Amino acid sequence: MKRALDLAARARGRTSPNPMVGAVIVRDGRVVGEGYHERAGLPHAEVVALEQAGELAKGATLYVTLEPCCHWGRTPPCTKAIIRSGIKEVIIATLDPNPLVSGKGVDELRRNGIEVEIGLMEEEARKLNEFFFKHITTGLPFVILKIAMSLDGKIATVTGESRWITSPQSRRMVHELRDQVDAVMVGIGTVLKDDPRLTTRLPEGEGKDPIRVILDSYARTPPTARVINPRSSASTIIATTTKADAGRVKALREAGAEVAVLDEDEEGRVDLKSLMEYLGGRSIQSLLVEGGSEVASSMLMRGFVDKVMFFIAPKIIGGADAPTPIGGIGVRRLSEAITLKEVEVKRIGPDILIQGYVERC
Repeated sequence: MKRALDLAARARGRTSPNPMVGAVIVRDGRVVGEGYHERAGLPHAEVVALEQAGELAKGATLYVTLEPCCHWGRTPPCTKAIIRSGIKEVIIATLDPNPLVSGKGVDELRRNGIEVEIGLMEEEARKLNEFFFKHITTGLPFVILKIAMSLDGKIATVTGESRWITSPQSRRMVHELRDQVDAVMVGIGTVLKDDPRLTTRLPEGEGKDPIRVILDSYARTPPTARVINPRSSASTIIATTTKADAGRVKALREAGAEVAVLDEDEEGRVDLKSLMEYLGGRSIQSLLVEGGSEVASSMLMRGFVDKVMFFIAPKIIGGADAPTPIGGIGVRRLSEAITLKEVEVKRIGPDILIQGYVERC
């Protein structure tokens, strides 16, 4: 199963809206077939492994990281292929939360005389596909909040200079994150100040660009902004409201942006719940938030962040008026503070990465 999980992870960032899946077939203590789902629309892991095993699959054991599908999608049901192959036992890490599959794949296998065990390395399998699990069960994207800051908690100097607080190693890791998620989001302030491309820039041009999402309640994004036309095949979504000037909206659409006119919150800004539902409806399973302190605060305080990643550079910036990572009014009592679980601390070059999952009440 460990090998199957390692195989599945090879397709990280490439299978959405499908999950990552790996499969290994063992007969008489020897691996006779293995495979993983490389990309949506391509054969599933079980089918790849069965094709490699051929006749040796008969009487063998299949280890698979996720319950085999039993419905038609872009590809045929994997359960049918497993039954035809003569596999005698299937060991599954975790059930598929997709209502079209959940438990039904296991039932079909058992009805056809195949022994099924569930739960081997289940926690690892669920974490591997945490984006998929969140989206398929809630309809919303899994949200990662990324912060780059100094040792004393500043994201820029008092004059607004913020490039570069963290090291090249940390910046590369962020580009690796962009390569793995479906979308990346910033606020209009970041666009007007930095004119970012928000693309993935890895050595030798590797990596895919995420969809760019801009929180822009009044459609102030310039049609010439690099985020709209950064020589990328990935699209750009401008999230705005009915208060936005119709001419600006028209100009942005003509420039190639997808403009989503959404509900407003009590402060007249884009309602984040409406935005998360819109992105989820676009099959965006994962969202990396790289916005400034107000965007970070809004997403955190409204409960939309699932995981945080704080990159801390060994630099001291100082200044009472220098911006900090989380804006807004904050909490009034320590008992109301947002807490993390499964916290990890890593060295990334000279920087320190502290990451963890937001504890839900």
